[in-house]
Amino acid sequence: MEQLSYQTLKALGSKDYLLESAPEKVLQFGEGNFLRAFVDYFIDVANETSGFHGKVVAVQPIPAPALKEKFEAQNGLYTLYLRGIQDGRQMEKRRVVSCISRCISAVEEFQAVLACAHNPELKYIVSNTTEAGIVYRESDRMDDPATASFPGKLTLLLLERYRCLPDIGFVLFPCELIEENGKNLLACVRKYITLWELSGDFAAWVEEKNEFCSTLVDRIVPGYPKDADALNNANGYEDGLLVCGEPFGFWAIEGPGRLNDELPFAKAGLPVLVTEDCTGYKQRKVRILNGAHTSTVCAGLLCGLQTVGEMMADPLLRAFLEREVATEIIPTLDLPHSELDDFAASVIERFQNPFIRHELITITLNSTSKWRARVLPSVTEYVKRIGALPKLLTFSFAAYADFFRRGTFDCKDDREVLAFFAAHRTDSAEMLMAALCAQEQFWGQNLADIPDFLPTVTDAIQTIQNKGMRAALEAILS
Repeated sequence: MEQLSYQTLKALGSKDYLLESAPEKVLQFGEGNFLRAFVDYFIDVANETSGFHGKVVAVQPIPAPALKEKFEAQNGLYTLYLRGIQDGRQMEKRRVVSCISRCISAVEEFQAVLACAHNPELKYIVSNTTEAGIVYRESDRMDDPATASFPGKLTLLLLERYRCLPDIGFVLFPCELIEENGKNLLACVRKYITLWELSGDFAAWVEEKNEFCSTLVDRIVPGYPKDADALNNANGYEDGLLVCGEPFGFWAIEGPGRLNDELPFAKAGLPVLVTEDCTGYKQRKVRILNGAHTSTVCAGLLCGLQTVGEMMADPLLRAFLEREVATEIIPTLDLPHSELDDFAASVIERFQNPFIRHELITITLNSTSKWRARVLPSVTEYVKRIGALPKLLTFSFAAYADFFRRGTFDCKDDREVLAFFAAHRTDSAEMLMAALCAQEQFWGQNLADIPDFLPTVTDAIQTIQNKGMRAALEAILS
């Protein structure tokens, strides 16, 4: 079977949309599955439907010669499948993505990266260098860019642009999964300017001519599909860059409104929102999507379930999840109710995706910090607005406590958390919950200070221990 390329597609008489030649407009640090199933997909659709007419230069932050060879052999082409549940129906969408022009190594070909700064049409920089990628290292040297961090390399790229095209700055869209990713990236660049004693004029240019936009990304991308051989056979070509993602996608960009005209994603009907403030959308994702996971996973495991799909097929667990989202989480958020309802409905569909096997035990990783970040804000906001405890979210704390107390699962959390539960494994329910609620280093506060929280979670864990998780869920839902 021939490898995917423009020539192969032409020989097959392909009817796929293809953009073989166009100006390079985007520099992308990261060539992995997520960006190719998310940002590059959006750019490709915008090329086809709304006249963006731009190519992406993919930059490898870490050398991966075999992967780079695939980009070269396939002319940057790859096949994307979006699979899942949408509007109540199972769907699969196939697309050959043709927006990537080439792939270069930031380590082995840094001069080629710097050369991109000389292109006046290249105005946008996207990155996904993992959560650990946006980092400042005092040991980085200006004369050794190969070993510098991503922000260090970016500082040198900005310096090159300043020297050759000072009237044209960049708009940067970091997609790393950290809070305020744009602001954090800019903060690192500022530190490198100081470390390397670069000029005040350059420092001012970075601030005035460039825009570091914080972004929120949302799409599950499992990556290379298990049924790749069958898909390649159906396509009639071999694709070493094949990637799968879920149908749902959402990209919120904190930036100026003019970006809607420059980057015609909205015109193309894509789920990309340019806004002055992403806070509401971050809260929506963290509290509904992530919060629903965190608040049900321990109960699901204690009911003998193994995956999110199994949990959604279980009437009791699904009822718990849907009710807590609708009646206890959504009332704590400030976006329009219709938007929140639509997002909640999409979350239910995403959790039912038959193409993604999401193990519940993997979701329990660092459950303590996750409950604090994803569930506790809904609890405290609900108490503030409604004047009562949200009983299902409160119950989830008891389920979490019983799950970790048992010590029968492969629990992975901070050492202090595991040590706490090991020390209190034989405590009575009253003693365990009193001690757990008082762990301010876990929760940032004493949870017993929330009215009725301690007696409520104590009663809940006693019910779980005496009657079992299913009976406890039935009781809380009755």
